[in-house]
Amino acid sequence: MDTPSASFTKLVPGMVGMTLVGSSVTVSRTLVDAPLFTTQAVRYAAATVILLLMARLTGARLLWPRGREWLWLAGIAVTGLVLFNVAVVRGVGHAEPAVVAVAVACVPVVLGVVGPALERRRPSRQVLLAAPVVMAGAVLVEGTGRTDAVGVCWAAVALGCEAGFTLLAVPVLRRHSPWGVSVHAMWLAGVLLAVLGLTSEGPSAVRELSGSQWAAVGYLALMVTAVAFVLWYSTVRAVGAGRAGLLTGIAPLSAAVVGAVSGSGAPGPSVWLGIAVLILGLVGGLRPHGAPARGVTATDQSATADSAPASARSK
Repeated sequence: MDTPSASFTKLVPGMVGMTLVGSSVTVSRTLVDAPLFTTQAVRYAAATVILLLMARLTGARLLWPRGREWLWLAGIAVTGLVLFNVAVVRGVGHAEPAVVAVAVACVPVVLGVVGPALERRRPSRQVLLAAPVVMAGAVLVEGTGRTDAVGVCWAAVALGCEAGFTLLAVPVLRRHSPWGVSVHAMWLAGVLLAVLGLTSEGPSAVRELSGSQWAAVGYLALMVTAVAFVLWYSTVRAVGAGRAGLLTGIAPLSAAVVGAVSGSGAPGPSVWLGIAVLILGLVGGLRPHGAPARGVTATDQSATADSAPASARSK
């Protein structure tokens, strides 16, 4: 059984990764007028190069996919990276951005149920109870907005793609490690986006990027893609998709803080309420299983553990 401090340590990479993802909201606004597919192709190509260099420097071993692994990795690239970006862009054409954000906020619930099934274990009651709380907090932080039927459909696609980014990695994380999964998903997505960019936006689209947009692409490639991907998958492998899914609630928290600091104004009452609800859900869902309850001494906990079946202690 993990000690509380050890269990929390496993969550730190995912927490940092989601903080970086949340910070990207403000940066991404710079790219609203940029050619979508070409910009994202440059982002993932640059992130692949960066990650290969980082892997070489750290001695991380990268393996070539084989057999069905290609399907899982291609699935991450197609759904979690390419189609997700399309769904967000097309979705905001029929709905306010908050609608898509609210849909993505449902990810903890999906991961809490489906994740353990892929990992061949039962869902955690603690996570299942905390996931709706985290989702509710995220909805309050993001707000709601107007939409039509097409917008709802794109929001649902965005939800499925965001969940697929984590769930499709579960079967290949053990062999390929967070480094390998990230590298292969990135270069596959980069190739697909390059093809889409060349056919729909033309080979000259890359010259349309301004200096500030190149800077935004650089930040997204380094921090939100190369670094955040490895951090996120490290936590997914360490604690499971269900528990890691709760950490997605940190992204709207980070976005709200960065937005306030960057000059969009102090959060309103509903946002503050959402932040409080989010923190409550995160604390309740991420509390280490080994943390003693109030009034229970370490001696009592040790005695209970010693009397428990070995299978229960190994969880």
